[in-house]
Amino acid sequence: MSVTSDIQNTFSRRLLQTEQRWAPLVLRVVAGVIFFAHGAQKLFGWFGGYGLTGTGQFMDSLGLSPGYAMALLAGSAEFFGGLALIIGLLVRPASVILAVTMVVAILSVHLGNGLFMSNNGYEFALALLAMAVSLSFSGAGKLGLDGILSGSR
Repeated sequence: MSVTSDIQNTFSRRLLQTEQRWAPLVLRVVAGVIFFAHGAQKLFGWFGGYGLTGTGQFMDSLGLSPGYAMALLAGSAEFFGGLALIIGLLVRPASVILAVTMVVAILSVHLGNGLFMSNNGYEFALALLAMAVSLSFSGAGKLGLDGILSGSR
């Protein structure tokens, strides 16, 4: 076995490794469903969303241009990241991408409105950010594909 192969195997195992605990399972499934649904709103207009065109126009109005591309990026991060969390696959990298997405949402959309959701503030995005950061440290927990693939199950 080559040194490169050893490094790749070690990296893969560490990326996927997770302790078999219940708390990350609960957190990732709840966060995954929320992110998945929000991504579906942006990408497909499901659940009362505006789809790529409407979301892209909104992002353009915020100065996030090109809006369509930004909507595609944010929607994809949320939709596929949420799906990854639900099934417990690549939870750490998915969580980092979702955390970055929430930081952008807080700074570009919600920060100027204060904390509370009633004023379109950042409290919900901040809670999702905390969930994503937590999962980036913990990994998938029980019943995730990461545990199976890394052999930590």
